[in-house]
Amino acid sequence: MDHRNGDLHLSQTSGGTDLDRASPNRTGQRLSEVAFPLVKSGAASLTFSRSMSHASARPEPVERAPANIPRHVAIIMDGNGRWAKQRGLPRLEGHRRGVETVRTITFAARDLGVKVLTLYAFSVENWKRPQDEVGGLMSLLEFYLKKELKTFVRDRVRLRTIGRTDELPANVQKLLQTTMDATREFTDYTLVLALNYGSRTEVVDAARAYATAVAAGREKLNDGSWATFSRYLYGPDLPEPDLVIRTSGESRISNFLLLQAAYAEFFFTPVLWPDFTKSDLAAAIADYSRRERRYGLTSEQLPSPARLAVK
Repeated sequence: MDHRNGDLHLSQTSGGTDLDRASPNRTGQRLSEVAFPLVKSGAASLTFSRSMSHASARPEPVERAPANIPRHVAIIMDGNGRWAKQRGLPRLEGHRRGVETVRTITFAARDLGVKVLTLYAFSVENWKRPQDEVGGLMSLLEFYLKKELKTFVRDRVRLRTIGRTDELPANVQKLLQTTMDATREFTDYTLVLALNYGSRTEVVDAARAYATAVAAGREKLNDGSWATFSRYLYGPDLPEPDLVIRTSGESRISNFLLLQAAYAEFFFTPVLWPDFTKSDLAAAIADYSRRERRYGLTSEQLPSPARLAVK
């Protein structure tokens, strides 16, 4: 799901009847099926039980996170459309259910010790989807931004965005700005919504801004470095992601944080996004904690804690 430069809202559950989520198919899915649910105002809503079982293909549940916690986790939320199709439901209901997972994982990540969570909510390519789906996604984004503002403030969640959010509908831009302004002072936990985002687009925007700075004499072309250039990327003050997770069984990163994730660890799970739980997130973090991040060094050159983490 792509959104342009903007923030995405957290989801909230609605009342209704339970759906059977047992034994979903774990095959792969397009990035276009990632992200937020489409629900029109007044549409009948459904309640999904979080206690229902998942397919056996899922990793062993891990409720307690290990000591080596990634500071920044980024997630490509994939599988909403397939989840709905498997249950004979409209595609938009899969998106709506995916938003419920957004809310669950936002607070699960904080509980597990993560400091920054970035969610790939709407990509620059998502505008190519059918207009009724794009319109529904924007309506859903607006609705949940209105509903979740108090939750963000109450729970001290700072909301930020990356992407060309200035191309989102004006009413959505306004709500995003209101939410970001209201949560700006919170420092313990940050939710970043990638909206109307694409890494190649980000590089183009950064190169243009850097060239403008050079022409204006604020930067020197021959002094260019990664440290200098990276200041022109979206959210330059954010830490680079330590762990990138993709749901639904696909094994690609779909134009997501290509530069920032240069040294990130990747975790691909067959679980569809609407079925993704705190236990699944904890399992991914546990897997991350067993890896050795060498950054070009040898194992012997690393500090002993890094070597111990993989034993």
